[in-house]
Amino acid sequence: MTSKTNLFTLLGDYPVTRALKSGELRSDLVDFTYADIKVANTGFKPLVREHKFDLSELAIVTYLQAKAYNKPYVLMPAVVVARGQHHTIAYNPERGALKASELAGKRVGVRAYTVTTGVWVRGILREQYGVDLGKVHWVTFEDPHLAEYTDPSFVERAPAGKTIAQMLLDGELDAAIVGDKLPDPRLRHLIPDHEAASKAWADQHGYTINHLVVIRSELSRRRPDLVREVFRLLKESRDAAVRANDRNAATLQFGVEPNRRSLETVVDLTFDQKLIPRRFSIDELFDDVTHELN
Repeated sequence: MTSKTNLFTLLGDYPVTRALKSGELRSDLVDFTYADIKVANTGFKPLVREHKFDLSELAIVTYLQAKAYNKPYVLMPAVVVARGQHHTIAYNPERGALKASELAGKRVGVRAYTVTTGVWVRGILREQYGVDLGKVHWVTFEDPHLAEYTDPSFVERAPAGKTIAQMLLDGELDAAIVGDKLPDPRLRHLIPDHEAASKAWADQHGYTINHLVVIRSELSRRRPDLVREVFRLLKESRDAAVRANDRNAATLQFGVEPNRRSLETVVDLTFDQKLIPRRFSIDELFDDVTHELN
């Protein structure tokens, strides 16, 4: 009997991954050793810089940059994290009223200039609220995941020891992309009608994808059966979350075609914001094996 292949894996704890990570789902081909990393995005830098994992979730913009710099991973059409993005940008109302359309000349914080949420939000600000992104002063707190990429000259690094929330409260930032939850109860969403605005965006552009799954390119070339098995397990784990009535799980799409419109949008935004040197076609993000996963 052929021994199973063990994959060193970075995969967050989500409803859609629970059945797989708990061991509820089994395979005759593959086992997983999960990295002891509580917040998956903290593992993205060692993934793209050290090629540390065999299988991993990865933010889509980080993958696009990794492809541009020829990192040894290929995309699988398996979405594990997606959400609306309009609620992720906040401001401090104690410092005065502010609208999304009024960000020209303002200082706006973001964890890193290349984070996927930041790319989505900048695209939203430009298209839905008419913001001239070149007139916004962007303030970052971390390096890009890819060592080869250098932030544009108009991006400023916050002083050491500063945090986004405190700079917002102190008036050192006018607004900031803070993520899924407001970090302080005194802050407010910059886009007050964010749910309606997010739906309007999704109706036009598709849903806003954050993380998909990548696998070593060499494994895909050498063991297509293994790649197909991993995809099956990921999809069954997603389906288990759907059966448990997880609303977000029901929105996550598997396969190239269901994700094509969303991927086209994020590729366009990433290229327009000068994070990748050319506009990739969707089909070239996958190889012959991962493109056919369905």
